[in-house]
Amino acid sequence: MTTMLARFSRRASAGPATDPAPRPRSEAAAASLAQKLRPWLLLAPILLFLAVLGAAALVVLRMSFGTQGSEWHGFTLRNYADLLDGYFMKLLWLTLKLAFQSMICALLAIPIALAMARTRSRLARRLLLAGVLLPLLVNLLLQGYGWLIILGPAGLLNHALFASGLLHRPLMWPYRENGVLLGLIQTAFPLAVLPLASAMRAVSTSYEEAAATLGATRWQTLRHILLPLALPGLVSGALLVFAYNASAFAVPLLLGGRRVPMLAVLVHDQVAPLLNWPAASASGVVLMLATLTVMALSQRLVRRTQRLAEEPHA
Repeated sequence: MTTMLARFSRRASAGPATDPAPRPRSEAAAASLAQKLRPWLLLAPILLFLAVLGAAALVVLRMSFGTQGSEWHGFTLRNYADLLDGYFMKLLWLTLKLAFQSMICALLAIPIALAMARTRSRLARRLLLAGVLLPLLVNLLLQGYGWLIILGPAGLLNHALFASGLLHRPLMWPYRENGVLLGLIQTAFPLAVLPLASAMRAVSTSYEEAAATLGATRWQTLRHILLPLALPGLVSGALLVFAYNASAFAVPLLLGGRRVPMLAVLVHDQVAPLLNWPAASASGVVLMLATLTVMALSQRLVRRTQRLAEEPHA
């Protein structure tokens, strides 16, 4: 009898069970599904944007096989056969050459990117960022007309050189490859600075401090430590500049006119006065494939160079 009373008293003192009731399986499954879908919901805007770009590329590809007046029903390879003409190949070579030469702004971006990555003043960093982003905030037409005012025969540059007595004839920068190249470098300069500055900011300053402790100069530290570690940012900026300038239209049209006809100007001429959408689409497809090929070969060359540089240290 006493043992039964003791058991009853222990159960009464323990009270009701405190373990929470298990959740239903449906609620657990819904929570697991929501957790899995959350990353895709965050990626939905960029995926939608890429889907639109992919659809536009497919439309251009389909139109490149059509005929004038029957873009969606006809099918022919004549548009691509016409591109084997010497004039088109000359334009393609000129476009790729100017786009490749404009990649020099990746080297010009090194001092600005280094200053943005290593300055400790927030005000100075914001001023540098605003100065770098300024070409992206100003319309390309305004930038092109600004270069015409500066580089024209009666422009500010020639007036300054005449006043100093250095020249007796005006320099002709517009409507030449040098003028177009200068405009391409200036407009694409932010695309070279921003990736490089981000890559340099990710490099720890302890490497530079260690190199300075071992007696390395600033130039040696930049050349042998900082730039090799920030090489992916440098390559990314250079490839962005190449891709951006390979399809440039406003700057070549204003600064080059018909004397420096890049491929984007030819595409515009095929669409605007002639309404030859299939020929313009074929030109655009060839330009896109050529740009992607050059970018892929450049990345492969850089990776091979990095692999060869790492082999002696392995």
